[in-house]
Amino acid sequence: MLETRDMLPEDVPACVRIINHIIAQGGTTAHEDRFTEDLFEGQYRLGPPVRSVVLSEGRVVGFQVAFLDTPGHYSIGSFTDRENPVKGAGYALFEKTLSDCRKRGGDAILAKITSDNTGGLIFYDRLGFVDDHVIEKDHMRPDGTRVDRIVKRFAL
Repeated sequence: MLETRDMLPEDVPACVRIINHIIAQGGTTAHEDRFTEDLFEGQYRLGPPVRSVVLSEGRVVGFQVAFLDTPGHYSIGSFTDRENPVKGAGYALFEKTLSDCRKRGGDAILAKITSDNTGGLIFYDRLGFVDDHVIEKDHMRPDGTRVDRIVKRFAL
């Protein structure tokens, strides 16, 4: 059974392991540099107004954040354990994030996904996000390849 809750300071080490593994695999996040616990704490635990974790049998298996991007619009980031994946973790996180964003007010949640992240594009489509616009050649991979960022929108 999956449990979601707000992110706590003690979740930071597990979240850092999850995101750093995803970064090391490459191609499914715009992040290219590994996080330290301090950097993660400042950027993901203290920065966004909405930040959640999902647990399976007491173990953190993913996290999701929603930053206030522009007035009325949240920008979402989703990260789940790729070493020991747990089915449904991303969906459980989104249910909590959606509820939290609706409580805070606003018009939409935006997901900005690099065009080479096919799994991320499919995930957000399945959640009900729709294509909004494309930011051309917005991100450079370590090999110098520039990729577009697809912006998807979920109306609140």
